[in-house]
Amino acid sequence: MSNVQSSELFKIIGKNIKYYRKLYNLEKGKMTQEKLAELTDVSIALIGNLESEKINQGISVFTLWKISKALEIPIENLFNGLDSKNNSLHA
Repeated sequence: MSNVQSSELFKIIGKNIKYYRKLYNLEKGKMTQEKLAELTDVSIALIGNLESEKINQGISVFTLWKISKALEIPIENLFNGLDSKNNSLHA
């Protein structure tokens, strides 16, 4: 995977984390970056970096899994925007 593709992947994951966290706010109750960090046992800075489009923050699959469980979504939702048929990113 090239640097361009990996940075786009990080952006997609971050956008999806932010989207589903805000959706959780609307449907189930308040989920701040602080609360998500607490539930997933990561730093608030990590959640903020993931949601920021300015920082390419790597993340483990285990942490993604914990985030998906906290947001009550399937882990694959965090990859929405990635074309699984040819492993490329949607434009």
